[in-house]
Amino acid sequence: MQAQTLEGGFAHAATDAAHAFRGVMEAMARPGTIQTLMGANPPAPLSEAAGVTLLTLCDTETPLYLAGDADCDAVRTWVAFHTGAPITGPSHCMFALGTWEALGPLAAYPIGTSEYPDRSATLIVECADLAAGGATLTGPGIRDTASLSLPDTRAFQDNAALFPLGLDFIFTSGNRIAALPRSTRVL
Repeated sequence: MQAQTLEGGFAHAATDAAHAFRGVMEAMARPGTIQTLMGANPPAPLSEAAGVTLLTLCDTETPLYLAGDADCDAVRTWVAFHTGAPITGPSHCMFALGTWEALGPLAAYPIGTSEYPDRSATLIVECADLAAGGATLTGPGIRDTASLSLPDTRAFQDNAALFPLGLDFIFTSGNRIAALPRSTRVL
């Protein structure tokens, strides 16, 4: 087994995972706010924040879809060793990871059902940059409005219209993370 596969996880698993989980939950609870996630060193092309997110949210019962450049041997073996998450296709995943372009089309992912809206996918979108500017956001967890740089405003408006069904999104860039739950309205 290559050294990169064994390395790059949390140095202090319990403490690092707790801090990371709080960061991910803060991002989901406060759409449009940018959090910092540190503590992992995943293989390229993954960002530190994407690696921390995978270590925090994925386990042996959370099917993961890797899109585009993220679907490579180095990432697959790192994910398998550190999380045990089974790699699957987009229609059966709980989490998907890739760039916005690689993750399309959004219709390929589960959006839940009326009986089980929680059986939808969360897409972890790797971005070149992540900024608190751009599209205006409103909804739960946002006092008045928030702003976040989004790759395609219309796609997120269409997704919010599906509520309580729909996809949830986590955006990563470097060691930064922001989230856009399906309940957030994009203006």
